[in-house]
Amino acid sequence: MINLKNKYFLVCISLLLVVCAQAQEKIIDRVIAVVGSNPLLQSELESNYQQMISQQEAVDDNTRCKLMEELLYQKLLLAQAQKDSLTVTEAQVDQELDRRIHYYVQQFGSEERFTAFYGKSIDDFKADLRDNVRDLLLSQQMQSKITGDINVTPNDVKLYYSSIPVDSIPLINAEVEVGQIVKKPALTPEAKKEAKDKISSIRDRIMKGEASFAALAALYSEDPGSASKGGLYEHIQRGQFVPEWDAAAFKIKQGEISEVFETVYGYFIIQLIERRGEEVDARSLLITPKVETADLLKAKLSLDTIYNKLLTDTTTFSEMAAKYSDDEESKNSGGLIINPQTGSSRFQMDELGQMDQNVAFAIDKLKVGQYTKPIPFTTRDGKQAYHILYLKIRTEPHQANLTDDYQKIQAIALAKKQEKAIQAWIKKKLVDTYVHLTDDYKLCPYTNKWLN
Repeated sequence: MINLKNKYFLVCISLLLVVCAQAQEKIIDRVIAVVGSNPLLQSELESNYQQMISQQEAVDDNTRCKLMEELLYQKLLLAQAQKDSLTVTEAQVDQELDRRIHYYVQQFGSEERFTAFYGKSIDDFKADLRDNVRDLLLSQQMQSKITGDINVTPNDVKLYYSSIPVDSIPLINAEVEVGQIVKKPALTPEAKKEAKDKISSIRDRIMKGEASFAALAALYSEDPGSASKGGLYEHIQRGQFVPEWDAAAFKIKQGEISEVFETVYGYFIIQLIERRGEEVDARSLLITPKVETADLLKAKLSLDTIYNKLLTDTTTFSEMAAKYSDDEESKNSGGLIINPQTGSSRFQMDELGQMDQNVAFAIDKLKVGQYTKPIPFTTRDGKQAYHILYLKIRTEPHQANLTDDYQKIQAIALAKKQEKAIQAWIKKKLVDTYVHLTDDYKLCPYTNKWLN
């Protein structure tokens, strides 16, 4: 059965796996299937299999056959996309390549480690991936034509839930909903002036030729993402950084140094190395205004007052967050912290711990409806602040039900409906699509009749 949940073959990981295989010193490869005019290589299958092992997923004697069927489905999507004359632009391919390269480099920690591991430059890596990315985008476009308009009504969800055998209803782990009210210390005019004067002085030294941008960035920049590399950022897409950074980077000419500009992170200067359409390589230097201890204390005292109001006032936490919190994202959702993995306000405790161990530790001690006293934390932009945490909901492990877990059941019902549509589509397309399998893969217990 084709597993819609298994995105690592449809979305991102499969291409990385193919390139991982290419990084090996020697590969003995062969064509194990052809769908339409599209070959499926042994290396594609083996790379997916090795990825499952590396992620400690359960494998058995039938795992390769299951992966084989998913890869056959991908090739069938591609074959139909070619028949339907679907297209993707070079700009779309470039954008997807850049997104993937950025992701891969992040996993390695630096571009140097990435290129050293694969033994090839970023440009060579992109060239190797280009055709695969184009095929994947076509496959995704074709799948969207099959499932994009499918939805489920509340009645569909109810009928699906009632059809699940009692002993097969999924178990939901313990979850929490957590709110916060954040207070960030105000930056004094003196602190901002000091930071701006400092970076202006650094810029003057560069412009006078006293030292290179790279050398001074390595010495003085407070940007942890680039300081150790002399401020260097490569393959940065427009929209990847804050708007002010983009405006400066895409305005100046190659080799030029921007004027000092302000962002939420502090004051920057940028030196453009190269621009390629909507992508730049640039050196970046950041000086952050320093928070005075007294201002941090004021933020805490402000939250102390809010904490006492929460204990004695009739105003709700949600109202307090909307009125007083300095965190724009959570204040607009009633103070609730949003799970970046799911887009909902529910966290399993291990997910919360992965996001912030201190938050998980503090919440673990609370009863539902209780608040923490103001506690220090570091914001996403690396600044010191204080927040009050609120435990709105804590669920115990339980079998899924429509009252507490409607969204989860809705998602499963939708996936099942999409799966049914895919199976019907595969059956229809296999009637008039050429498929060839090598003898050793004809024996797999496939869900679909790949050989008629």
